[in-house]
Amino acid sequence: MGLLDRIDGQKKLTLQKGDTAEQAEKTKEKAATEETVEDPYLETKRRIHLAIIDEMNKSGQTITDRDAMYKIVDDKVNEDDFLIPRIDREKVATDLFNDIMGYGPIEVLIQDPSISEIMVNGPDKIYIEDKGKLKLTDLKFRDEDHLMNIINRIVSNVGRHVDEASPMVDARLADGSRVNAIIPPLSLIGPVLTIRKFGKKPITAQQLLKFGSLNPDMLHFLEACVKGKLNIVVTGGTGSGKTTLLNVLSSYIPEDERIVTIEDAAEVQLKQEHVITLEARPANLEGKGAVTIRNLVKNALRMRPDRIIVGEVRSEETLDMLQAMNTGHDGSLTTTHANSPRDTVARLETMVLMSGMELPLKAIRDQISSAIDLIVQQSRLRDGTRKITSITEVIGMEGDVVSMQDIFVYETDGTVDASGKFVGKFRATGVRPKCLKKIKGNGVTVNNEWFAD
Repeated sequence: MGLLDRIDGQKKLTLQKGDTAEQAEKTKEKAATEETVEDPYLETKRRIHLAIIDEMNKSGQTITDRDAMYKIVDDKVNEDDFLIPRIDREKVATDLFNDIMGYGPIEVLIQDPSISEIMVNGPDKIYIEDKGKLKLTDLKFRDEDHLMNIINRIVSNVGRHVDEASPMVDARLADGSRVNAIIPPLSLIGPVLTIRKFGKKPITAQQLLKFGSLNPDMLHFLEACVKGKLNIVVTGGTGSGKTTLLNVLSSYIPEDERIVTIEDAAEVQLKQEHVITLEARPANLEGKGAVTIRNLVKNALRMRPDRIIVGEVRSEETLDMLQAMNTGHDGSLTTTHANSPRDTVARLETMVLMSGMELPLKAIRDQISSAIDLIVQQSRLRDGTRKITSITEVIGMEGDVVSMQDIFVYETDGTVDASGKFVGKFRATGVRPKCLKKIKGNGVTVNNEWFAD
């Protein structure tokens, strides 16, 4: 039985209406007993782990080869001194190997491609997101020290650190997955680890169609917008699929263009040849040496980019991003958190003001309306699906207000089908975008049937 089968099959004991007091007490006792069951080989694993470390210290060699380390672990587990039944040896060896070379009990979750997010709430509770839904697993860390050891292993691999003086950290795994850790005293439930996974192979446009995230007309239009050098902002909430969509849109950038990507933690996965990837750096223990997204955006302008891709704008760098879009760097892409296209404009205004420039709102809105051509709203619905709920064109200013028009929308009345998914449809509003002139001017073909209502 696979890990997810075990998770899905987990039974939670509940007191049923009509149970007698004696039955209720037995149910409680059974639940308490099941909750306190520990790994029967916990002490044996500790002894084997110490024996391996002792042998390595005596030999003076450090083993980094995974196959060689697994052989050492397997040999130790199979020694008669440790009295492990033959049927359990493979699992014990795997657990030990994951502790020594991997990420402990969550290693199996990291390797499972169907899991998109891993949330560790202290050593005893490990949740996953599978197909947009949260599930509690039956996996646990031994204690807080075990969890802290894994967190330190993750963050040290990318030159970061976490301790009481610096109790929050953002990092990434070797495959690009995003990692956030926060530890006591800020966290009152013990160390908390959150891993946003990204597949070894980025999700493609065809997969988005298969998942029902958009329809073919919307995809063709977005492809034309990227190739036609429109400035696009992808917006949405946490976990709505903004970075995934940004990856798909980036794949349409022509091979002969120079692309500079700027991110807090490198997540955008481009297949083009001419790509420069820049990553921000936090301050050191003395509070010095920080390199912000804003610093990198300013520097990118001196690197002769054809396209600038900012993973996410969330602060003062927004002003520099807008200025880049307005000064000949057409076709730039970025994401931000917002609940609607109108909310996106308001958030961009606020983030520009965070730069310390005392600009009037009218001037900021002028910058926004002239810099941004398209706002793509991405949402995660309550049924766990992720959809593009609107594609909105920014068409200019009407007085003091940024004027926008929807090109495509997703409509649902809240009804669900037999599988629990929302019943809805994507619809073109019938509006012919004003940006078509710019797209055609860059030599990209447009089909008017995309916009037929």
